[in-house]
Amino acid sequence: MKNENPSEQFPRILAKNETVKSRIFTVETMALQFANGVEVEYERLISSKNGAVLLVPVLEDKMVLIREYAAGVERYELGFPKGKIDAGEGWEQAAIRESQEEIGYFPQKVELLDSLTLAAGYMTHHTHIVLAEELTPQTAEGDEPEPLEVVYWPLEEWQGLLSHPEFSEGRAYAALMLLLNYKGII
Repeated sequence: MKNENPSEQFPRILAKNETVKSRIFTVETMALQFANGVEVEYERLISSKNGAVLLVPVLEDKMVLIREYAAGVERYELGFPKGKIDAGEGWEQAAIRESQEEIGYFPQKVELLDSLTLAAGYMTHHTHIVLAEELTPQTAEGDEPEPLEVVYWPLEEWQGLLSHPEFSEGRAYAALMLLLNYKGII
């Protein structure tokens, strides 16, 4: 990413060491030296370099959501379909595949609304927020441990989604706001 302030000097990386590696993440320790001479050690989570997609599917006047178990918060969560971008895929191919796997629709039209990070201070992960429209029924085999519940939520009732106790993921909030802005609703 381009440094917006050319007079700003990035910290010098003194060392990078892999601390722990799992199936999904790598924990990396970084030793940095800032322009003022201060040396600091940070830890960060390194995720897939390909990132992920989060779809905002719209079918007529309804958003298509899923309800699935979220192990991080140990409960079911209502949100938008999402998944990692596999090796060799771009965000468009991943969005089309995930749509078929998770909600059973093939999007004739996909559009990138934005790309965002989750916790830039300690994670390398990025997610592409994708609007999926002109949906036609078409399924594909997914990797979910149980069938996902597909929920159709009227776009005009978007405020009720914000107050739903199972709708809490930050990426889902961001995706909803991007959709509402794109559609001229807010």
